[in-house]
Amino acid sequence: MGETITRLGGIPFKINGTNDHIHILTTLPRTVPISKLVEDIKRNSSRWIKGKGQIYQYFSWQRGYTALSVSPSVKTVTMKYIANQKEHHRKRTYTAELLEFLRRYNIQYDEQYLWD
Repeated sequence: MGETITRLGGIPFKINGTNDHIHILTTLPRTVPISKLVEDIKRNSSRWIKGKGQIYQYFSWQRGYTALSVSPSVKTVTMKYIANQKEHHRKRTYTAELLEFLRRYNIQYDEQYLWD
């Protein structure tokens, strides 16, 4: 994933996740739309994992994604949050956390489009 981001001109700061989602803190290259960045990350990482053996032959990413911008002032805090995903999600699911975040910051959404 980091190689894909770098190839497109971004800087991957932190990548980590759990069994049902992944977080990536990166710069967005000025010439690459978010949708293209995510598409390339999904395509290349899916190809990579499927090459790891038959057990992964049916691996696939969900169709959607969530992209948020963060202020440089919270970069360090965000990197720590991403680094501690397994521990963090023992206490709260990704689903519950995302819904709370969207509500707290008054981000409009339609739940039918959040999950596959």
